[in-house]
Amino acid sequence: MLTYLQIRDFAIIDAVELELKPGLTVLTGETGAGKSIIVDALQLLSGGRAGAEVVRHGADRAELTATFDLSRAPRELRRWLEEQSIEADGELSIRRVITADGRSRAYLNGQAVPIQLLREAGNILVDIHGQHEFQSLTRAATQRELLDGYGKHEALVGQVGIAHRVWLELLNRTLELESRARDREARLELLRYQVRELNALELKENEIVALTEERTRLANHGRLAEAAQTALEQLYEGEEGSAHASLSRALQALRNLAAVDPKLGSVLPLLDEAAIRIRESARELQSYLDGLEIDTARQDQVERRLAAIEELARKHRVPPAELPARAAELAAELEALERADQDLSTLRKEMNAALEEYRNLAQQLSERRASAAKALSKAITARMQTLGMAGGRFQVEVTPLSSSEPAQHGIDQIEFRVTANPGQPLRPLAKVASGGELSRLSLAVQVTCAAKETRCMVFDEVDAGIGGAIAEIVGRELRSLGERGQVLCVTHLPQVASQGHHHLRVAKLTDGRTTRTTVTELSADERVEETARMLGGVEVTTKAREHAREMLKAAANGGRVATPARAQPRRR
Repeated sequence: MLTYLQIRDFAIIDAVELELKPGLTVLTGETGAGKSIIVDALQLLSGGRAGAEVVRHGADRAELTATFDLSRAPRELRRWLEEQSIEADGELSIRRVITADGRSRAYLNGQAVPIQLLREAGNILVDIHGQHEFQSLTRAATQRELLDGYGKHEALVGQVGIAHRVWLELLNRTLELESRARDREARLELLRYQVRELNALELKENEIVALTEERTRLANHGRLAEAAQTALEQLYEGEEGSAHASLSRALQALRNLAAVDPKLGSVLPLLDEAAIRIRESARELQSYLDGLEIDTARQDQVERRLAAIEELARKHRVPPAELPARAAELAAELEALERADQDLSTLRKEMNAALEEYRNLAQQLSERRASAAKALSKAITARMQTLGMAGGRFQVEVTPLSSSEPAQHGIDQIEFRVTANPGQPLRPLAKVASGGELSRLSLAVQVTCAAKETRCMVFDEVDAGIGGAIAEIVGRELRSLGERGQVLCVTHLPQVASQGHHHLRVAKLTDGRTTRTTVTELSADERVEETARMLGGVEVTTKAREHAREMLKAAANGGRVATPARAQPRRR
């Protein structure tokens, strides 16, 4: 139940705080005062779309806050709060902030949440019926949703939807495999040839790098041999000018004088080590030269190997280094295609099992829809008798879909059919000619469907297009609905307003420079004046006040007071 609503800098409202109670609360006021703005605020708190235009002119941001008492909250809401790890000790606070640049933030019990989560919570907490809802009531999807909501089929509808998605995914995979199977033989032949060709190459890891280095070395044999021979002669083989000969002479000179000055002795080990290094380098160079013989056969072999690798790389349009990966890829495709028959057979079995599961769930849903359709038809037909359509009938038809193809929402086609006059055949709701009849039917459907709900129900001028005794009946229906829960109703009709357990008046105030909206809870005497204003003309007369008292007294006692012809509701 909604217990508290605070609105700041929203549209033409600067600041409004409301303490709300169980029962039917009516909101009245002159046209343009801002009654529907209260409903708009609840829609945004329920996750509706918002932009910068909702922020009051001159303000930085709009803030909306609502508090709900969870003592009678449905299990669905409690389970949802647990799933979202939102702690709620007896109440839930919803807050939404919209800044002047259009950005929006949402909070549940102080915890920041995405707008999608706010929308999910709002769908459980608040049920808003707009004055133009009868327009959407003619759509098949809306009719199906109303029937499923009335019959509490949401969980089963969800299971049917999941089963449909599973079947559809398997169907798409089956069709893909079947499409590939049509070109299977040609593709198999090509893949087998390509895999054999790549396997025959027997390309080893890092072989391309090693071959490339070897080709470079073989191509530069002469230069390598000349450089190695020159280095060998300079280091060791030159008789007079080699580094080793010069070092030997230096060592001999120092050894002869080391006894004269011991300080020279410390240099001798360094020169000995240098002589050893030179001899080792000379041996390495000689070994390198011995192995550097020209092998034209090996050079041809390397060139042919590299050419074969590069040719295959060009054929497969990959760099040579990626040939092993390409071979693995083609081998995997070949293996998959060779077992495609087996996979396709398994997939068809899975698809048939998924289809059977879907049909079982869809059949359960269809049976429950048929049962709910009978109850809904009976309940709405009964309400039609009190809404000026005596003898009229309402029927919810549940028929199989014309197509045998599984559908996301089940195997049924839902259609609301109605006749407003006795003796006339039932016709689709979309073909009802009278806008007034359609509006009353919409109200009957909304009240009937909402009667099974535990949410806060909001009706925004759903009584448009009716008046007189029928308006009073509508008011009594809403009052009866409020006695079982909580109903907020924006209305222009005194017959409806008089039925409220609580009465809020919305007024627009202006000082010539700024405009703001106020909301006031009316006392008993103030209710008489407001109801008389709605009944009367420009001036509120004594007779209007007397009639207003009678209407309020009769509503409180559960009785009925006829509305005189001269006191018809005034549209503003």
